[in-house]
Amino acid sequence: MIDYEALLAQKPYGMTQPEKDAFYREAIEDLSKHHAANCTEYAKIYRQFGAGFALPVRLFKLKELKSVPADQVRRTMTSSGTSGQAVSRIFLDADTAARQTKVLSRIVGDFLGQGRRPMLILDSSAVLKNRTMFSARGAGILGFSIFGSGAKYALDENMELNVPLLEEFCRKNENTPVLLFGFTFMVWQHFILKLKEQGLHLKLNGVLIHGGGWKKLTELAVDNDTYKQEIREWTGIDTVLNYYGMVEQTGSIFMECPCGRLHASIFSDVDIIDPVTMEKKSSGRGLIRCTSLLPTSYPGHVLLTEDEGELTGIDDCPCGRKGKTFKIYGRLAGAEIRGCSDTYEKR
Repeated sequence: MIDYEALLAQKPYGMTQPEKDAFYREAIEDLSKHHAANCTEYAKIYRQFGAGFALPVRLFKLKELKSVPADQVRRTMTSSGTSGQAVSRIFLDADTAARQTKVLSRIVGDFLGQGRRPMLILDSSAVLKNRTMFSARGAGILGFSIFGSGAKYALDENMELNVPLLEEFCRKNENTPVLLFGFTFMVWQHFILKLKEQGLHLKLNGVLIHGGGWKKLTELAVDNDTYKQEIREWTGIDTVLNYYGMVEQTGSIFMECPCGRLHASIFSDVDIIDPVTMEKKSSGRGLIRCTSLLPTSYPGHVLLTEDEGELTGIDDCPCGRKGKTFKIYGRLAGAEIRGCSDTYEKR
């Protein structure tokens, strides 16, 4: 099996793609054998298609796939879904959960540097209910909270701005770099638009990290550049970083660098798949296939998403990080809406 301690000791973007390809061939073979030996449902797929076959993410809505005994499951993650939609159920044992946290720390730390910053979460604390079974939204908040200190929630239980808290946060951190975190559409709808309605300009210095789906913003003709411009105007935050990830591969997220590219770290990889031939493409648009070395408690190591994307480079990003870079065009036409922020419904 993979030597995770040795892997964690490496720079998260220090492996060239040829080195990574050679390493992944053996690693994915080992993970596939592990899951085939421990998950009856995956064993059937393995016998039919072999190692590294990409499971459709929708399969996790239909089947309970786990590669550990039920008494070793420490946390059950669920994807976000609108009313009436089935949700994915992801089963984590202690080792997988700890590994995901460590890898998330290594990836995001490469962008934020050392030290914890005063943190403002652009959401409501009401989302954190059951810590042993909660949605991707709650998991994202808890996961990114490790990079902040004294986390405050910008929204109350009714998803309205807590203006006194915001004013106090700005006053206390006037000369201190801060960290803001939220889900893409919810940041726009419940934070930026509310600031604009009230004519409330914040004066902050630091970084905003956001992720979770662009579908509704695309429908509103809000692109990445417009989004960043509005963030800067209404909060003062100059560095706005998007990330791409999914509950089915928690921890191994793809961060956007200052050059505007999404990066695959040494802990995960990405390929573009032709939706007709199901062959890997070296150029052009196609379905995104994500590979992660992290999950050993469930067979989520190679997944075919319902998102459309395109590679933008290999080992050539001006930011200096090695590996593949890519961009997202959004959910493939006809696929379910399932992003953390796209699926929020006011109740």
